[in-house]
Amino acid sequence: MQSLGVDFEHHVFSDVSKINLDNYSSFILSGRRKNDSLMNVTNSKLILHSLDKNKPLLGICYGAEILALTLGGTIKKMASPRHGLHKVQVMTANPLCNGKIDAFESHSYMVSTLGSSFTQIASSDDCKFEIFRYDDKNIFGTQFHPEMSPDGRLLLEQFSNIK
Repeated sequence: MQSLGVDFEHHVFSDVSKINLDNYSSFILSGRRKNDSLMNVTNSKLILHSLDKNKPLLGICYGAEILALTLGGTIKKMASPRHGLHKVQVMTANPLCNGKIDAFESHSYMVSTLGSSFTQIASSDDCKFEIFRYDDKNIFGTQFHPEMSPDGRLLLEQFSNIK
């Protein structure tokens, strides 16, 4: 099995029904620069499929925001955009990371509330929900871009080891 990383900046999967999602063992929803309602619907379908089939999913930045919105949370525009490396404090045990991590941020929106089935895993000075998890499932969101820092790449490696 392989992981399906959906990078909507470069590929448009407008109809998830045309992809055999059972061929993938996990999913990663990437960040992106602008909102697109069709892609939001596609991301939401992938999230619901992950829940239904109990498959790991990682939402990164925009992907995390769609994850939160799909499952009962909210997002809001930040007072000022956040860019660069920031310290993130992990406060809840999880399979992805622990302690303080350096995380690369590049966003002007943030998750402002989580649905009742989510658990907050990590926060920073400006973002309460830097990492969160859905229930006891291996469904996670990171407000930051883990692919852009050494600590974040370790988080991605840990995610890739989840079965």
